[in-house]
Amino acid sequence: MHDLTAFQRDVLYVLAGLDEAYGLAIKSELEGYYEGEVNHGRLYPNLDDLVERGYVEKGQIDRRTNSYELTDAGTETLSDRREWEDSYLDDLEVVTA
Repeated sequence: MHDLTAFQRDVLYVLAGLDEAYGLAIKSELEGYYEGEVNHGRLYPNLDDLVERGYVEKGQIDRRTNSYELTDAGTETLSDRREWEDSYLDDLEVVTA
């Protein structure tokens, strides 16, 4: 995962959390996180790149709508990332408001 951009990592996290992942649903989730518009020219080339790298599988819901799903490699990559993050956060005290 070290070779992915932060945006691509965020796409993988969104895919992990969606039951039915298609372009507009992914876009909507990312816009909620980024608090602004995520344009098609940013989202779809990154999705295609993740497909090419083997982290995401692309399917078809209908003639106009593609589906996206994490592959085993994508799931493993997210798991490895979380393990790496947790190794730095284990001793961090979380303050809640």
